[in-house]
Amino acid sequence: MDLTVKRVAVVATGVIGASWAAYFLARGLDVDAWDPSPGAQERLRAAVAAHWEALSRQGLADGAHLDRLRWHDRLEDALAQADFVQENGPERLDAKVELFRRMDAAAPAHAILASSTSGLAISDIQQACARPERVVLGHPFNPPHLIPLVEVGGGQQTEPEAVVQAMAFYAHIGKRPIQVRREIKGHIANRLQAALWREAFHLVNEGVATVSDIDTAIAQGPGLRWALMGPFMNLHLSGGEGGIAHLLAHLGGPIEDWWRDLGAPSMDAALQHQVVEGVAQALGTRQATELARARDALLIELLRAKQSSGALD
Repeated sequence: MDLTVKRVAVVATGVIGASWAAYFLARGLDVDAWDPSPGAQERLRAAVAAHWEALSRQGLADGAHLDRLRWHDRLEDALAQADFVQENGPERLDAKVELFRRMDAAAPAHAILASSTSGLAISDIQQACARPERVVLGHPFNPPHLIPLVEVGGGQQTEPEAVVQAMAFYAHIGKRPIQVRREIKGHIANRLQAALWREAFHLVNEGVATVSDIDTAIAQGPGLRWALMGPFMNLHLSGGEGGIAHLLAHLGGPIEDWWRDLGAPSMDAALQHQVVEGVAQALGTRQATELARARDALLIELLRAKQSSGALD
């Protein structure tokens, strides 16, 4: 497979697809886009234009320009010259199987086909492809135009070289790819998030804390450290001179005891209502779009600071 990627096809251009398209354009690539939804082209161009300011602050690659985005009314036309395909369709297996069957038939033989799926197995997605060996996982973290993480992996019929090539491509355009070495529901980051969400909902359900309390506990506590280093390195630093070995020797038992006490809430209507109401109270008169802009501005500064530091990159 050819490592050189000059043209990327973005298939399905909703929230994730539009964010990917903006990022690829900012990296100086040609982008061909397709989405069957009515009004999708107008929404895509508006979203890309909205993301462009943040991407410009991060720094655009040579040749990056909005004019390098091309819209196509037919999927086959969007894929005709693609070197790499980023799919972002509905999170339904039947839809993805059919979409990848069509993509596989239309894309050049050298092109890698990557799915942004949040939790489906590539082995299932690639089942109808004539060339399943080039189908890979390319799961971003939202929003893809700002967050570096991409989870990459293969299915039972994926060639290892396709995973290597996808990892190299994402790294080349400034992403931080990690390899999912064994297929598992939800991949890696979403499973870690789900573990935290599970206990957060449990604490609300049990009346231990409000929605606002829990958000404060994370955002003003461990979340600040997690933005800089992952859980294992943070544990290592918490162990002082003895590092993680010292910490586990002294806190391993209590941590295991906490694990046994973690909750398993049911996502019933009552709990959903309680959380929705809690979020509304925490928001007050603020708008979600206002929070998103503030979040993204700080994300850019944080990423810039981590990169300039070098020690925590």
